Amino acid sequence: MNLLGRRQFTAALAGSLALPQLARAADTALPVPASLPAAAGIAALKKEPLVLLVSLPGCPYCELVRRNYLLPAQREGSMHAWQLNISDRITPLTGFDGKVTTAAAQVAAWKAGFTPTVLFLGPAGQELAERLVGLASVDFYGAYLDARLAEARRAVRAL
Repeated sequence: MNLLGRRQFTAALAGSLALPQLARAADTALPVPASLPAAAGIAALKKEPLVLLVSLPGCPYCELVRRNYLLPAQREGSMHAWQLNISDRITPLTGFDGKVTTAAAQVAAWKAGFTPTVLFLGPAGQELAERLVGLASVDFYGAYLDARLAEARRAVRAL
């Protein structure tokens, strides 16, 4: 194989190796709050808990939870969910204490370092239902999510 043929072969091989990465669907996204009290206030006006997905870019399980459960519920109007990126150490986020922090620091303070984790919070940041950690079973995840959401809604209405 001559030098030109080898370069063409190498370029074709490199291109074919890159194609699967290009074909991979981009992560879907939920809104990212700039202020947790403001997001909780929006939820409270609707007598709803603040539903937060603790996510990691590129996490296939986070994407599954977003795409199959949270986004469809949001489109139906049955829930409004937000997300925090566990690795975001730059974007300012106002915490429930009124202090500016980041998503990464807030998630660490909540000890919610496993992704995906869904939190159900009240207007003051209190957990209203047990957090939904991981994705152990796709078959039952919807039922677990519905049960936790119902528990959080009961707690909000009791406030």
